[in-house]
Amino acid sequence: RKVATESLTGSVSSEKLRINLTIKVEDVDFDAQVPMIRLKGKNIVENEFVKLGAYHTLELENNRKFTLAKPGWDSVASELVEKACDPTAKADLAAVVMQEGLAYVCLITASMTLTRQRVEVSIPRKQGAAAMGREKAINKFYDQVIRAIVQHIDFSVVKCLLIASPGFVKDGFLQYLKEQGQKQDLKGVLEHLPKFVACHCSAGHKHALKEVLSDPSVAARLENTKAAAENKALTDFFQMLNNQPERTAYGEAHVRRACNIGAIDTLMISDNLFRAPDPAVRKKYVELVEAVKDGGGTALIFSTMHVTGEQLQKLSGLAAILRFPMPEEEEEAAAEEEEGDDDSGDDWDLIAELLNPSK
Repeated sequence: RKVATESLTGSVSSEKLRINLTIKVEDVDFDAQVPMIRLKGKNIVENEFVKLGAYHTLELENNRKFTLAKPGWDSVASELVEKACDPTAKADLAAVVMQEGLAYVCLITASMTLTRQRVEVSIPRKQGAAAMGREKAINKFYDQVIRAIVQHIDFSVVKCLLIASPGFVKDGFLQYLKEQGQKQDLKGVLEHLPKFVACHCSAGHKHALKEVLSDPSVAARLENTKAAAENKALTDFFQMLNNQPERTAYGEAHVRRACNIGAIDTLMISDNLFRAPDPAVRKKYVELVEAVKDGGGTALIFSTMHVTGEQLQKLSGLAAILRFPMPEEEEEAAAEEEEGDDDSGDDWDLIAELLNPSK
């Protein structure tokens, strides 16, 4: 922090000092590109250089030590911290989603999809006077995509690189990559060509990743990647919703009703729900996750920064695959009413007996 000091002569000088602060966090901003977390809050421990109650912003980068304290640690928060501290939890899946003149180079972790670079080059049409420069423009586009792959993808960690596009763009790119790899001696890329998987998608935009990850032929190649579990669960849910809708549930009321009767086999919940400003609301969702696990089910927490998390968010952020079909609310209500009628009859018999003890 920049600290100003005043000397005996009245002159003021400033210098940067490294100090330890304890702040009560009020706002969090995550920059996925750096990556860095910015925390804003009030200083709650008296300090020689920072007044008590003064606002301060902290920037937490990789390898910077800090201590995190909370009034209470629930099981979900503890599990997230453990996963974040796991050195093996790295982006082991990468993807290049492309169409003519546009490409997104992405890293996919179990919790988020990071766009490392967007490549855009103007490609002339096939007809007209500008068509003469078309091949040169396409080669320029391919060169920029290759540079982005070399710069942002660490093949010592990445197990699979998806090359997805509509039409034959992916095939043209892979052919160009092989030719230029030999000319430019790109050994770091050529020796990892078996990790490249060409696949089809309907568009060259980032949202097409959901379509790519749902492809059964691609899913077979992704079994060893950490993003596969969430994607498989969501794909299974939509298939079940189409074929056996009575074995699915989504929305808070429907999912909680399924949990109460022990019907949930796989729970899918958005991490956005655990960021609710009201602690009581957050506690409800934590208890839901714990109840599913105690009942022998699986609970998967989806990040809204991942394509699968964005899809789940459209279903209220809460969905479940059930072990058995759940009875409709009308059937339950009818059963309760019938039971109530039986109980009511018993009560009247008891009253009649009390009023007429001789009978």
